[in-house]
Amino acid sequence: MLEVARSIESSGYESLWVFDHFHTVPEPTQEATYEAWTLMAALAATTDTVRLGQMCTSNSYRMPSYLAKVAANVDVISDGRLEMGIGAGWYEHEYLGYGYEFPKASVRIDQLAEGVEIMHRMWGDEDEVVYEGRYYRLAGAINQPKPVQRPRIPTWIAGGGERRTLRVAARFADYTNFGSSVDEFVHKSEVLAGHCRDVGRDLDQITRSIMFGAVVGATEREVVDKLDRYEARMAAVVGSAKAAEMRAAYERSAAVGTPDQIAERLEPWEAAGAEYVILYFPEAAYDRSGLELFAATIVAGSSS
Repeated sequence: MLEVARSIESSGYESLWVFDHFHTVPEPTQEATYEAWTLMAALAATTDTVRLGQMCTSNSYRMPSYLAKVAANVDVISDGRLEMGIGAGWYEHEYLGYGYEFPKASVRIDQLAEGVEIMHRMWGDEDEVVYEGRYYRLAGAINQPKPVQRPRIPTWIAGGGERRTLRVAARFADYTNFGSSVDEFVHKSEVLAGHCRDVGRDLDQITRSIMFGAVVGATEREVVDKLDRYEARMAAVVGSAKAAEMRAAYERSAAVGTPDQIAERLEPWEAAGAEYVILYFPEAAYDRSGLELFAATIVAGSSS
């Protein structure tokens, strides 16, 4: 993991991202899965310039007051390089396996809203935070040291639920992450803009991001070879049918192809208002050529 992180840093990426799961995704297996915030602390101490994020932390897995404390400490360890990615959680098998209650989505999203409010207050200037919510109560929480970043750690609200999640984002987010197609991204951006008007914020205050699976090769043949190796590796763990389904999902991604193909496919997203791209390289632990090629071509040629 450290070698991958250092490769990301040396290649010129702005940030690196981990996921907050205890079990593998999309199906639970016996493969190794590192806990996100342990990893954040480790990478904070062993990298120098790259920013550190999670796509995304599950609000349900840690008390928000405790998570605010952990995040503040990681921000100090990293000298102000932390991004807080957070969402309502979704992986039911993992919840039940670890003994967490799995309430309905509306409850989890309302808990998320309270949790983010608590974190923002604990990262702020209050010496002791008293909070009385429906789901969380604090009777004088002290959070020292405060984060390096002021007024707070940048907050990413992940998810595109139109009635609740995007309203939480309108209230609290510095960044959002949603959309599996350009049309969907445009529609949800319009919904987010409506929520922003309702809560008195400008949509331009929120950076909208997207996430893609990425398989990058210098030629189309190289891309196919990488997809073949990925499918074979997954088939050994989840079976051939699921592996074929996972491969097909990658083949639909805008970030699968040669650098020229990917740059062309990203243009409509940029035109629609997407300003930040997070990439998942499925072979990064085994082969970092695609990660490095993307950095040397598309990242190096980008103005943002």
